[in-house]
Parts: sequence; structure tokens; C-alpha cells
Amino acid sequence: MNNMMKNVAIWLVIGLVVLTVVQQFDKSKKSDAAAYSTFIEELRGGRVTEADVEGRKVVYKTSEGTKSTNVPGGYDKDLINDMIKYGVKFSGRPEEGQSLLSTVLFSFGPILLLIGAWIFMMRQMQGGGKGGAFSFGKSRARMLDENNNSITFADVAGCDEAKEEVTEIVDFLKDPSKFQKLGGRIPRGVLMVGSPGTGKTLLARAIAGEAKVPFFSISGSDFVEMFVGVGAARVRDMFEQAKKNAPCIIFIDEIDAVGRQRGAGMGGGNDEREQTLNQMLVEMDGFEGSQGVIVIAATNRPDVLDPALMRPGRFDRQVTVPLPDIRGREQILQVHMRKVPIAADVNPHVLARGCPGFSGADIANLVNEAALFAARSNKRLVDMEDFEKAKDKIFMGAERKSMVLTEDEKRATAYHESGHAIVAASMPKADPVHKVTIIPRGRALGVTWQLPERDRISLYKDQMLTQIAVLFGGRIAEDLFVKNISTGASNDFERATQIARDMVTRYGMSDLLGPMVYADNEGEVFLGRSVTQTRNMSEETMRKVDAEIRRIIDDQYAVATKILTDRADAVEAMTAALMEYETIDADQVADIIAGRPVRTTKTYNTPGSSGGGSGSAPVTPVETKPEVVPEVKPEPAASSSTSA
Repeated sequence: MNNMMKNVAIWLVIGLVVLTVVQQFDKSKKSDAAAYSTFIEELRGGRVTEADVEGRKVVYKTSEGTKSTNVPGGYDKDLINDMIKYGVKFSGRPEEGQSLLSTVLFSFGPILLLIGAWIFMMRQMQGGGKGGAFSFGKSRARMLDENNNSITFADVAGCDEAKEEVTEIVDFLKDPSKFQKLGGRIPRGVLMVGSPGTGKTLLARAIAGEAKVPFFSISGSDFVEMFVGVGAARVRDMFEQAKKNAPCIIFIDEIDAVGRQRGAGMGGGNDEREQTLNQMLVEMDGFEGSQGVIVIAATNRPDVLDPALMRPGRFDRQVTVPLPDIRGREQILQVHMRKVPIAADVNPHVLARGCPGFSGADIANLVNEAALFAARSNKRLVDMEDFEKAKDKIFMGAERKSMVLTEDEKRATAYHESGHAIVAASMPKADPVHKVTIIPRGRALGVTWQLPERDRISLYKDQMLTQIAVLFGGRIAEDLFVKNISTGASNDFERATQIARDMVTRYGMSDLLGPMVYADNEGEVFLGRSVTQTRNMSEETMRKVDAEIRRIIDDQYAVATKILTDRADAVEAMTAALMEYETIDADQVADIIAGRPVRTTKTYNTPGSSGGGSGSAPVTPVETKPEVVPEVKPEPAASSSTSA
């Protein structure tokens, strides 16, 4: 508001000066005054009968009409005597419009305008406005006070443990003496670690909202500019502002942009990013303490942060914000469902079960997509069918309705997906099949979904072997029933090979090679890792590893081949159902496996069945493979797809 008022005042002054100059120019242009010498001659010749003196301007009448002239210098002491002498009737008054302000503006306006413009430009360059030439050292942190921050812990769901860890920070900001009288010290820095979309920023805002203190928010990339020393200057300015508003919270999002390990890379260590990091280290715990200033940072790459940043006294507490479990996903769904009208058939528990591995941001996007589908159908409420369509779009992409497949291509795709589904339904360690479709979506011609019974924390050997067999089901079905093979199984082979390689080289799941890591050092040099890669295997061991990987793949290929050969009738029945319905759900798959007629109705809201959820996203040959590392976030079972 202050900047807007200053701009308005400047433009008003400029307009006033321009208006005055234009008016004076018009007056001088319109003036058709006679020469003063001519007026004197006519006066002394007795031809002037009346005169009106207005300042330096004289309007007089003669037999030829009314004329005007200007007195040189603005004053003539003999003029009045001459008019009395020659019997001229005259009157006089000051000149109109010649006020002191207009005279000053007319005389000094251009000079004042230039001086004002110069002062304005200098103030802008020195930081009086955003983006000034000398304002690079100013912090770009955005401040939210208690009146602008309405987020509280009630708005944060799905991370109860993380909320408990930061509760004492709120207590300290509300009542510091409670801890200080016992000699306790609140952590100066809290590092929030978690996958993207888990709510790290939301949790930080909730801390400030609960404590009713100012909240400074900035991104790690906002510190670094093209000029040397700018990042360090912004860090100093940010902490100076924070100290003036203490107690307060500084939140640095994506701190790994400036907090990476020093000395990383090929070009030495004295660069702009490291100067910024050094200044941050000093401000957080140096000779001058930042009393009452708590720094909260968020990152999903804690492994690349500098050790000096992680030590006690700086970021001396790490709060893990994990992906929500089924209970957390249900709570997050209920938070976001408050904003949209929900139909009675929507069951949050079934939806939560159907989206394992979803973050809070993914769930918010799911609710939004469902609301958009309901709006397109002109519905007044968002029902379960809209959520199913939203999940289909998120997992597989939009339907490619314009894509036309020949009957042979469509049937080959149906056999491919039937092979995946029959193998998955026949193996006891496989996750239940949720949905099979041959509708082209995204970059896939068909998709087979598997929905886990519960959230998965770790993968076991039998589960990984089952995944390999299921991935081979599509190619085997093409070979057995279509009598031809296509490129659609390329991603299946890539993922199966990677799973087998990880089993042998990373997880010690090979009886021949034993519990030893044979994987190469894959550290990135620019992330502070070794410049050279260390090979942990000899040539002989590499041959053993390759042979063991091949053995695992061949064994599971044989398992899948036997299943599809023995259950050829089920493959044909599922292919016929896919050709007729294009998409079949878990209940229809169960009918095919049991040899019953395929039902035509679909269920969306049946707890205990897979009709309420979906498995992992389809993966095409050009997309990223799913993570299969143990002790990772809950992952849905791998889905299979035929690439377009």
C-alpha cells in the first residue's frame, strides 16, 4: 500500500508540472499582441480611447478595433501619465493565473522533475523497491504473522508421531520459562525429512499457527543469485529480521539446495553455495546466538546434507514425516472431503485401502479429480464412481478415446493382460488382482492392477519371485495363444531383470553367492560422493552373478509357463470377457477363476473386496520402475502394462 501511494504521488506531481507547462505554452501561442512601440505611437497620436491594464498586458481600443500588447519588463512608469495626458479611459488589475505556485512550477518545474526522478531511481537501486540493483542482499523471506496464518494441528492429519515430536517446540514458544528454569534448551533447528507431498511445509505452518508467533518462509534456492556474496548477505538479513521479531520461526524449504556437503564436485569448494552454507552455520550456532529463533527446514534428501549442518546445536533434531498408513490416509481423506459435497455411498476406509503409498498431496489431488469428474457429469454430489474414475486417471492417465486398435491388436492385448492376471490369481504370494483393462490409457495399451491386502513395509524373497513370474505372464500368454510375440513386454522384462539383480547383488537372497553386497558404487560425484566408482566384484564373481540372475529368471519363467498351460481355459475366458467388457474388476476375475459366468455389475463400496481401491500406477517401457528396496515407504504391488 505504501509503495502504491508513493507511485500515485509521483505521477500526480509529474502530471501537474506537465499541465502547467502546457497551459503556459498555450497562452504564449495564442497571444497575438501588437508591438509595444505601435501602442505608444497610437496612444500619443490620440487614436486610443480606452485601455485595460492587466499586469503586464494592456488591452486597448482604437477606431480599428480592440488590440492588445505586452509591457516590456512588466512595468512602465510613464504609461499611466501618458494615458491621463491623452485622455484615455483606463482601468487596471493584477494578471490572472499568475500565482506563486504556478510561477515556481513554470520556472523550476523541469529542474524539480529531473531531481525527483533521479532521487526515485537511486532509492530503487538502493533497495527502496523490489528487484533494485542494490537490493540483492535483502532477504526474500515472506513473513506470516498470527493474523495471516490460520493453519493449526487440526489441519494436519496422517503424521501423528511427527506432530508429537514438534509439540514441545510449541510449548517452548508459548512458555519459555517452563524449560529454562530446569536448564533445558529447546532445539535450535528441526529438520523435517520425508517424501515429497507428505506435509512438511504444512506441519511447519501449523507449528507457527499453534504458537501464535511470526513465521518466515523461504526456499533454499532463494539464497543464491548470479552475484558473489548475495546468498550470505541474504542469510544475514533474514536472521536480523528474525531477531527483531523473536520469538519466531524460520522455515527453509528444500534446504538441500544450499546445504549440500561441502567440497563436492570436480571444481573445488569455494563457490557461492558454500559461502551461503558457511554463513548459515554461523548464524545458527556461532559467537552470536539467535535467541528465540527456531529454524525449521524440510528436505527429501537428508543424505546429501553437510555433516556440520546436522550436528547438535544446529539441526539437532530430525523429524521424519512418513507416507501415511491406511489410518492416516483415511484421516487425510476426511480433511479434504470437508471441502466438497460427498455422496452417502463414499467410504473413506475403502478409498484409503485402495491407494497405498499415496502422500497427502496425492490424496488431495484424488479428491479434486473426483470433484471435477462429478462436475463434468452435472452431479450435485461426488460419489464413489467419481473416485474410481479419478483413481483410474491418476494411475493410468486419461483414456485415449481417439486411438483405434484393430481387432487383432485388441485381442493380443487381451491375451497379454489375461496372462498377467491368471498368473497373479494362481500364485498364493501374489497380491489380489483388482482390475484388468485393455482400454488404452496414457502410454499403455492395457493394464493389470494388483491391490495389496495391507500396506507393505518390506518385500520378501517369495514375494519378489512371485512378482517376476507375474511380469512374465504377458509375454508367455502371447507366445502360447497368439503364436507371436510383441514389444509390449519390454518393460516387464526390464523390471523382472532388475528385481532378480537386486535379489542377488543387494539383498543377499542367493544361496550360491550368500549374504554379501555385490552392487557397484553408484554414488554421484556432484552429491559429495567418490569421484571414482569402485567395482566390488571380480570377473569370476560377475559371471556367477549373471548366472544366478539368469537362473532366477528362467525358474520363474517356467513357473508362469506351467500355470498358463494348465489354466488355458481361464485365459480364454478372461480374454473373451475383456473383448466384451474391456475392463473387468476383482469380482469378475474371481468368477473367471472359479469357472462361473462373469457378472455384469461392478461394486465400488464393498469392504474386504478389492472393488474400493487400486494398485500401483501402470508402468510402461519408458517410465520409471517401482521401488523394491526393503524398509522403504509402503508400496502397492507392481502392475503390468502393454506399451503402445
